[in-house]
Amino acid sequence: MASIEGKPVTVAGPAATSDLWTLAPYPVIVADASGIVVQANRAAAALMTGAAAGASLRESVPDWLARAHGEAVAHSRPPAQRSGSHDGEALPPASGPVGARRFEAYPTRGQDGEVVWWLIDGTGRQEAEQALSTERERTGFLVEASNVLLASLNLDRCMAATVRLAADYLADVAIVVAPPARGKLPVAHAVAGQDVVRTLVAADPSSLPGLSEALQGFPPLPSRWIDGALLPDWLLPEGSSGPIGSVVVTSLPGHGVPAGALILLRGTGHAPFSPSEEVFARLFAARAGAALSAARMYSEQRAITQTLMQDLLPPRLQRLNGVEFAGGYRPAETGERVGGDFYDVHPGPSGADASLVVLGDVCGKGLDAAVLTGKIRSTLQALTPMVDDHGRILELLNGSLLNSHHTRFATMVLASVLRKGHEVRLSLTSAGHPPPLVVRLDGSVEEVRTHGSLIGALPSIESHSAQTVLQPGETCLLYTDGFTEARGGPLGSELFGEDRLKRALSDCADLPAEAVVERIQMLASQWLHDGSHDDMALVAIGAPRTTHLSAVDGRTRGRYTV
Repeated sequence: MASIEGKPVTVAGPAATSDLWTLAPYPVIVADASGIVVQANRAAAALMTGAAAGASLRESVPDWLARAHGEAVAHSRPPAQRSGSHDGEALPPASGPVGARRFEAYPTRGQDGEVVWWLIDGTGRQEAEQALSTERERTGFLVEASNVLLASLNLDRCMAATVRLAADYLADVAIVVAPPARGKLPVAHAVAGQDVVRTLVAADPSSLPGLSEALQGFPPLPSRWIDGALLPDWLLPEGSSGPIGSVVVTSLPGHGVPAGALILLRGTGHAPFSPSEEVFARLFAARAGAALSAARMYSEQRAITQTLMQDLLPPRLQRLNGVEFAGGYRPAETGERVGGDFYDVHPGPSGADASLVVLGDVCGKGLDAAVLTGKIRSTLQALTPMVDDHGRILELLNGSLLNSHHTRFATMVLASVLRKGHEVRLSLTSAGHPPPLVVRLDGSVEEVRTHGSLIGALPSIESHSAQTVLQPGETCLLYTDGFTEARGGPLGSELFGEDRLKRALSDCADLPAEAVVERIQMLASQWLHDGSHDDMALVAIGAPRTTHLSAVDGRTRGRYTV
């Protein structure tokens, strides 16, 4: 009993085998133990013209089949003539080319040591298996490439990853040409196994056929239309060796506009790009283009954000017109730099005029609140000439917010600051905001009695201003409710509160404005630990001390003279 592809075939005798060979649709050759063809059916004779009865296998069939016959004969010998036990074992099959096709040969034992070879054309199956293996490999590469390309939104890293992946898998040399920038082409080169090189080239893209079109997003030219011998020098990186035999130029499609072009080069020692490889290169380019486009958009938006952020970030305060100013800000979100709290100091129109200090709190937090914060700050800066009329400033600001599309409101406190001699005179107006606090030289803390309605919620507002005077060494503190409403402490749920803030401020008597801000911020941070909180902002206005006397014993607080 023999089998072909799992189907049993009975070989009973010469007559039966003769009829079987004639009827078989497959090429069949019977050879004896000495390698002489005993029989060959019509299919075998048509496939191998020399295969006929009496011919030697070595001269009439491919070498791989002749060698396989010798191995099969060795397996068919009686047990006494073989090493080990092989009874009942199937003879090993063989495979190899016959002309332009590939065949699989399955042996079975015949009579008197003969071996019957059934040949089956396996070209289609092998091609299908090879195609499946190739597609699996390509799919794995695309998955890996997607992971690598999407791992970073840094444009330079994304370009480097694109050319490195392409050079290692698709070609001998890979080049990415980005859209022109200021008349020059950003170019990244990679030779397989070498580092990526990035350059800025003043070159004409039309010097390479298909490159200008690829940069504009047009379909690629077939590889066979591009002559590798005519490549411009600026496209060939250092380290590439030998003449170029095949070139692929394809667009890197982005989000709405092309992200550049991908160029693949192969030397003459390798097979040229096949149509399927060109299609696969475009699949890779689609993923790379999407990643490059996202990285470029992120880079552009980040640059725009940084430009806009400069006007939203709290300013750095310092001494102005003989008055000490210090500010501190801590946004609610750890990853944010701006939020709903803000402060500003606007010098008066002339050096002799009062400065306008503003500290406010916009409803909400995050970027939405920061946008409204920017509008309020710009409006207040334009209203600085009205520094002595807080009511009019708040009225105009309220009207501006009511006429905008924003639905948020804000609280704030205004302070007109003017130095007269050694004193600093303050005019303070609160608009729905916590009242300012003043710490005197003896450590006492006073609450300035000013009040008013919040801004941006009602058609009309009311405000009441109050005046106070700072002697040298005294400080006025403006703050937002992010400090008093900060929850923390031993249990993590207790409010910091106004009383605790006043006690902390009392300990800051006779300290410079900057030291007061640092002290309050430090205590609030210790109270919060890592807990959540609202935006927190504060401004300290200090009357500078004059000539200092050192402490007598080096430990007690020194005195000042006026």
